[in-house]
Amino acid sequence: MARSVLLRVVVPAILGTVFGFLALAYAVQNEPALSTWLLAILSPGLKVAELLTPARHESLGSTFGGFLRVAIAVNALCYFSLFALAGYVLDRRLSRH
Repeated sequence: MARSVLLRVVVPAILGTVFGFLALAYAVQNEPALSTWLLAILSPGLKVAELLTPARHESLGSTFGGFLRVAIAVNALCYFSLFALAGYVLDRRLSRH
């Protein structure tokens, strides 16, 4: 039971957060060189944050902080779902043997 929770929730959550942050960093750094569809696949949080971050007249730190929170959260959720699916498949294969 502990292995199942570890493979299906804990490890994907940690890996999803790390890979989501790294994907956002790579996407922001290489945004001019990458095509739009590749950016959306690599870092969906970047495009979602562009749509959700309001265009208010606030300080730059507040606006950028909100943008980063949305982008990292969406990327972490996207990569968590991919790693959780992989963990589920791996757990199913390990439980058969």
